Amino acid sequence: MKAKLIFLLIFNLLLFNKTFSDEKFDIGKDIFLKAGNCGACHTLKDANTVGNIGPNLNEIKPNIGRVVNSVTNGIGVMPSFLEILSDEEINAVAYYVSESATN
Repeated sequence: MKAKLIFLLIFNLLLFNKTFSDEKFDIGKDIFLKAGNCGACHTLKDANTVGNIGPNLNEIKPNIGRVVNSVTNGIGVMPSFLEILSDEEINAVAYYVSESATN
């Protein structure tokens, strides 16, 4: 009985909690938290940020193209990060946001 309960617990954790271990995701998260300082304005559960100037990324669940466009060109009060982040960094943070906001 105890073994069955442990099995069900592990199964549910694996089924309902996405785990990310790829390098691009980790790089994107680091950029979100540090170089981009995105959490100052945006809420994103995975990053433990609660900014309220920009949209809540968990609610709008932007796809990667939308994030790339917003970070590259700026939108509303958000400035362009084109001169701050490289294309590779923009793609990594966009990947991170688009993947983690869907959880």
